[in-house]
Amino acid sequence: MKIHYDAEVDALYIEFHSLAPGTAENRPLSDEVIANYGPDGRLAGLEILDASVVLGEDLKKLVFEVSPVLRQVTTES
Repeated sequence: MKIHYDAEVDALYIEFHSLAPGTAENRPLSDEVIANYGPDGRLAGLEILDASVVLGEDLKKLVFEVSPVLRQVTTES
């Protein structure tokens, strides 16, 4: 997961997995929040416009919590 903040346009993007350019389907969840879905229908990211207003003081701090792996997937050749 990656988190990008562009102070110039005051937009925060939370990327869950990357997509090839031009493959995202954008669906507005509100005036400020847009969900991006991949061709497979999985949520790929969330864009928050006017992030400093929407998130307020929370934008100044980020807290990361990493839990143990719940399920490990392996592939065999």
